[in-house]
Amino acid sequence: MNAWIIFILLIALMLTGMPISISLGITVLAFLFFFTTIPIEIVSQRLFTGLDQFAIMSIPFFILAGTFLTTGGVAKRMVRFAIALVGGMHGGLAVAGVLSCAFFAAVSGSSPATVVAIGSILLPAMVQQGYPMKFGVGVIATSGGLGILIPPSIVMIIYAVSTNTSVGKLFLAGVVPGVIMAIWLMAVTWFVAKKRGYPTMPRANRRELWESFRGSFWGLALIVVVVGGIYGGVFTPTEAAAMAAVYAFFIALFVYKDMKWKDVPGALLESANMSAMLLYIITNAILFSFLLTSENIPQHLAEWIIDQGLSPWMFLLFINVLLFFAGDFMEASSIILILAPIFFPVAVKLGIDPVHLGIVMTINMELGMITPPVGLNLYVASGLSKLGLTEVTVAAAPWILVVTVVLLLVTYVPILSLWLPRMVYGG
Repeated sequence: MNAWIIFILLIALMLTGMPISISLGITVLAFLFFFTTIPIEIVSQRLFTGLDQFAIMSIPFFILAGTFLTTGGVAKRMVRFAIALVGGMHGGLAVAGVLSCAFFAAVSGSSPATVVAIGSILLPAMVQQGYPMKFGVGVIATSGGLGILIPPSIVMIIYAVSTNTSVGKLFLAGVVPGVIMAIWLMAVTWFVAKKRGYPTMPRANRRELWESFRGSFWGLALIVVVVGGIYGGVFTPTEAAAMAAVYAFFIALFVYKDMKWKDVPGALLESANMSAMLLYIITNAILFSFLLTSENIPQHLAEWIIDQGLSPWMFLLFINVLLFFAGDFMEASSIILILAPIFFPVAVKLGIDPVHLGIVMTINMELGMITPPVGLNLYVASGLSKLGLTEVTVAAAPWILVVTVVLLLVTYVPILSLWLPRMVYGG
């Protein structure tokens, strides 16, 4: 009965248009006041212990690093290098857009930031070369979703905080699915471009390839700093995030010199706003998770699902369907914070690896970013292109299908996400 009261109250508050983070907090406070005997003082204690996690500190640092990279001209150098690599193919500029998104995703950790950084550079260039705006928007809006799958990923960090899962293992687990996703998106882009006769670019010679690589080297090196540092045992994921922020600041200001000192306060303010928003959501979600745990809701749900005889593959299908609908109406971090603590004990009882569950949920969040009515990437792409939301959604349809297919592949072939973590960590 208590479970129904909690979720009905939460849904009712959300239907009023109230932000999800505030809805979560009010639900917890209302339930504690009127339906339990738990002292209200427990709220402050749970907030402190919930936020007192080392991994949470990495979120503002990765956001700050992404802001410096976006402001500091790293994206345009990555685009130039991607064009040199694949520009000679059919639809080379569009294929380069997918590859650029993959490069930038590996240093930013943010999906909307990837769409803005790459889209603002490539969309005007594609239109100038004769590509329809709708085609370019479809490519960039969906490829930007790689920002939450290819590590470092803020969504993965939030999942790790919610379930006590290793951030390092999650980052490694996202590599193979991320590469598969990027390759399939590039393949579909090439196929559509070839079928429709979109233009190609002159193939880059060795000198042009070297020059473009040298120009983007310092940006691409951040991947080595973060990933290599973590798995080389030099620093923890949180320390890696701090190093990424310092490194991004240094190359943007002193190496590429695209960012001036006058731009620094604006970049700091932008990242602070984004960090505060995410941490506020996390704070309220921690309270909500405490409420669910105190009422034994995850445990009862796990027992009910097992009593129904659901096999692991049926449970994963149930998760995918539920997350698809949740992603249509809720923001990614909120979904992870609310549902991960519920799914986690069920998955453990069914023998599903928590790291694999994390990757499945992350790809679902990527799908939610590119499906209406709340797909954030669609709104960002709509703003860049001045097209309506419906037009952007229709334009992105072929690539949305690709993301769905890769989701099902990773869901039911767990080795794709687990092979690399097991090779590095064992087990």
